[in-house]
Amino acid sequence: MTQDAAGTGFWAIVPAGGAGTRLWPLSRRDEPKFLHDLTGSGRSLLQQTVDRLAPLAGERVVVVTGEAHAAAVRAQLPAAVADRVLAEPSPRDSMAAIGLAAAIVERDDPDGVVGSFAADHVIADTDAFAAGVRRAVAVARDGWLVTLGVTPTYAATGFGWIERGAGLGDHDGAFAVSSFVEKPDAARAEGYLAGGRHLWNAGMFVARADVLLDLLALEHPDFAASLRALAADPATLGEVWPTLPRIALDHAVAEPAGDAGRVAVVPAAFDWEDVGDFAALASLQPERPAGPRVLGDAELVRSVDATGLVVPAAGRTVTVVGLDDVVVVDTGDALLVTTTARAQDVKRLVADLAETRPDLL
Repeated sequence: MTQDAAGTGFWAIVPAGGAGTRLWPLSRRDEPKFLHDLTGSGRSLLQQTVDRLAPLAGERVVVVTGEAHAAAVRAQLPAAVADRVLAEPSPRDSMAAIGLAAAIVERDDPDGVVGSFAADHVIADTDAFAAGVRRAVAVARDGWLVTLGVTPTYAATGFGWIERGAGLGDHDGAFAVSSFVEKPDAARAEGYLAGGRHLWNAGMFVARADVLLDLLALEHPDFAASLRALAADPATLGEVWPTLPRIALDHAVAEPAGDAGRVAVVPAAFDWEDVGDFAALASLQPERPAGPRVLGDAELVRSVDATGLVVPAAGRTVTVVGLDDVVVVDTGDALLVTTTARAQDVKRLVADLAETRPDLL
């Protein structure tokens, strides 16, 4: 493995969790979306994430996933990375997962810088991604918690935003964070887009491992102490893990640290997609001369005057006539038919199935 581009001591943490319920029936509890190839590249989202990080971190990648997925995750990874997979006994949200990995890095590399990058995101411009991470690592070495803010291309209401403040004098291209903004309504999102001071919050954070845990200790001292104790004695995982709070890193560390002036943002000029629903998934598939976009074997799809997305995952021919922006997903044991406009509502359907047909989840 060649010398990493982010400098000795950079470690990548990849949280690989969640069921991707808005992508049901393609994404299931036993086969969540990060284990799937959703771009037609021949690589799963998890593999693409690790591929992006390899030039930056080398083999210093720690993947954190649930016990139920650990074997499948390890099977998709290079041996050196597979050996570092951490299996959570139960879901405790992102702070516990990322914090445990950071505590292990702090134990093994006290000066190490960690960066957290979700396993289910799609980033096509790997050079721009690498440039943003390198800049974030340089800022983080000076004691900042750094987030990569994605330059917005539309008034998104489906995820949070970051308001940037003054530039950091010692680091060109980095800014103090004025505030983190929860998912806005359409009017506020339009204002953020027009104002030019806001960026999308993609949940990518970079910090020295000790800084991240010390910031956690300011708000949740017992939490930070438990994570460090787990790193010191991994055999206590089964006993200690259920006692850890269920809280996201954003709420546990980033927001209070931002209020205290401890968070910086690096604007990142790359396209970013979190594949949150079938409308997003459709946008990742290539356009065809006619008919809907297809994830899978396009020879199985026949259409007349139709647009949208078809996923013929069962290997059967799917035909669509006279429907615009339709979504058809055929997995053999389940068939979903909706529209891209109602793609977010698939989560409501899954909630109903959890009560009536949990075997399909």
